[in-house]
Amino acid sequence: MSGKEGSGGFRKRKHDNFPQGQKKEEKENINPSSPLMTSFKSFQLELDTRHDKYERLVKLSRDITIESKRTIFLLHRFTSAPNGEEILNESEVKLDAVRRKIKQVAQELIGEDMYQFHRAISPGLQEYVEAASFQYFIKTRSLISVEEINKQLVFTAEDREETTNTTSSSQDKQPHTWSLKVTPVDYLLGVADLTGELMRLCISSVGNGDIDTPFELSQFLRQIYDGFTFIGNTGPYEVSKKLYTLKQSLAKVENACYTLKVRGSEIPKHMLADVFSSKTELIDQEEGLS
Repeated sequence: MSGKEGSGGFRKRKHDNFPQGQKKEEKENINPSSPLMTSFKSFQLELDTRHDKYERLVKLSRDITIESKRTIFLLHRFTSAPNGEEILNESEVKLDAVRRKIKQVAQELIGEDMYQFHRAISPGLQEYVEAASFQYFIKTRSLISVEEINKQLVFTAEDREETTNTTSSSQDKQPHTWSLKVTPVDYLLGVADLTGELMRLCISSVGNGDIDTPFELSQFLRQIYDGFTFIGNTGPYEVSKKLYTLKQSLAKVENACYTLKVRGSEIPKHMLADVFSSKTELIDQEEGLS
């Protein structure tokens, strides 16, 4: 046994040789008002403030995601509702509520670098892009651009300050503007998720006897898929990962169009949706085995 080892065979650490009393004296001799301690306290305060803001943004992003999903579920009733305008008006009210949540996000990010908190708000922004683009497609049968989405996310308000020295009401009103820009990656990911909702819209349209919508959706999804293939593996990892899901949705819609074209006259309209759902399950099983 070497001299550096104790009786139990364990190597002694260097700081074990210092007496415990000396350690306590060193801790007591620390000056809390020293420049070093003051700097570390300021670092602690800054990190705690940033962490609290990050958690608030995560909660707002979850609220945005939930309300956007509810809007999407509402828009799926458009094909079966007797009055589609009521569904669109109700969806606009829900999207306005989502934008008010996004306004709170914009207020939290005043004076901050958005990309430092991007991971906290990205899921909510993607879901909002999906809901807004889904509503826009139902209205116009086209894809909303990222510029149009960003125009919807510019917020203005007037904060009135009560002062005793002011003489006119115009001086009491100070306009403020908040804006939050959707990044190109969040826009692409939201559009990729939109294809899944369009696939469900295709199946529900056939179940309601609408034969023209699946062919229109097939052409629209093919254009989106062509656009994503131009990006390929050169874009962000998340975008290339969504490409597989997009291709899967396109295959399901094309399969529905094939069934309508070839066997549409043989199958009653009220049974077409059941046929498509069974074929969709077969496609999922084959892709899972491959």
